[in-house]
Amino acid sequence: MSDTMVLTGLEPVIGLEIHVQLKTRTKLFCGNLNEFGAEPNTHTCPVCLGLPGALPVLNREAIALGVRAALGLHCSVHERSVFARKNYFYPDLPKGYQISQFEEPFATGGYIELPAMTEPVRIRRIHLEEDAGKSLHDRIDRATAVDLNRTGVPLIEIVTEPDLSSAADARDFLVRLRQALEYLDVSDLNMEEGSLRVDANVSVRRPGDPLGTKTEVKNMNSFSNVERAIEYEIARQRRLVSEGGSVYPETLLWDANRGEARSMRGKEESHDYRYFPDPDLPVVEIPDDWLAEIAVSIPEMPWDRVARFQADFGLAREHAEYLTATRDLADYYEATVKAGAPSADAASWTLGEVLKAVKSDEAGDLASLRVTPGLLAGVIVLQNQGRISRPIARQVFAEMLETGRPAEQIVEERGLAQVSDQGALEGWVDQVISANPDAVERIRGGEAKLMGFFVGQVMKLSGGKADPRELASLLKSRLS
Repeated sequence: MSDTMVLTGLEPVIGLEIHVQLKTRTKLFCGNLNEFGAEPNTHTCPVCLGLPGALPVLNREAIALGVRAALGLHCSVHERSVFARKNYFYPDLPKGYQISQFEEPFATGGYIELPAMTEPVRIRRIHLEEDAGKSLHDRIDRATAVDLNRTGVPLIEIVTEPDLSSAADARDFLVRLRQALEYLDVSDLNMEEGSLRVDANVSVRRPGDPLGTKTEVKNMNSFSNVERAIEYEIARQRRLVSEGGSVYPETLLWDANRGEARSMRGKEESHDYRYFPDPDLPVVEIPDDWLAEIAVSIPEMPWDRVARFQADFGLAREHAEYLTATRDLADYYEATVKAGAPSADAASWTLGEVLKAVKSDEAGDLASLRVTPGLLAGVIVLQNQGRISRPIARQVFAEMLETGRPAEQIVEERGLAQVSDQGALEGWVDQVISANPDAVERIRGGEAKLMGFFVGQVMKLSGGKADPRELASLLKSRLS
């Protein structure tokens, strides 16, 4: 059997572990601020430093956000869960253990559906834990510094089943997961700041065989790097197995600059961490009435909104997915329709001029946009009524961006209303015909495509105010 046949005959199996920092005001077990970017080691206290005699007190807000995320991802939330100590020694872990959940997490059994996959990607568990500190390798020459501000920040860890079989599917899953978490408003999801971190477990096997030995790839700061790292590791394991070697269970660090993963340490198993229930924390109990209260607050999720936008507004699935990419964008579009704009026109303007304006805006978000959904609906309605042309509507929109004034007011003050007066139209048409005798002869000779040229010239001469329907009829009469 050739190496090529061996390589292609080995199928990848991928599972993901996603750490999501929760957007609480304070840390998980103490009153220090949960804030990124503060001076190193200024948000610490005896509790998060693990000093003798300091006792943790659980943050209720963190539990609520974790439950909110779990319900949004179709998980079962358990009435009882237990915090455990995960023991390991690392410079950025001052206690020598991390408070996490092991045998009894607060949520299990969720899923996310991907369009490219026939079966959903299952979520094995979601558990709550505290974050570790951060080792800094670029602050001191030939030394490592430690910033413990992040120690004790609340995380949820989302662990999938090994249901993914390609790097592209893994990326698609992460895009959908991030979108869901953004709708649920549980985290700022900033990968550059470490609010969202992904570890990938990768193995290969021959179809039908048991799962192969897995490796874990860390240190990926973007979804594109997750995809690159998984592709690299799949190719590495396939080559290794095809050459008769064995995959060693290890943790790998992804080097984005070199496009390769390097070994960090042997991969630990659960027994290596010597889990045991934390003696300083009681069992967590989530009463039914509190669970019901949180469930009521779950928003319409993006996949449900896509289906409703298709059904209610007659949108193509592709447009519905673009419009629901973020909760703010979906809210903006829907508010524009409710303000009186036809759904198709509202979609075109939202995905066109509105997104272009947001991308060019310094604040970079819809909240800072002066054109509210009501104002956008106003300019769309004026265009649909034939009172302004599309080019004029764009001019009005640009002025609305600067001033926040209604379209009706701008059109009236600047005299931008569409001109249907026959005399004015005839004057513009005659000027254009007189200025372009060669083009007149050519169109009369059968070059029908030149009609667009004449329309454009008249629109330019009229400043975009000529009624295009009346103009087309007049030009056809004059040039025939």
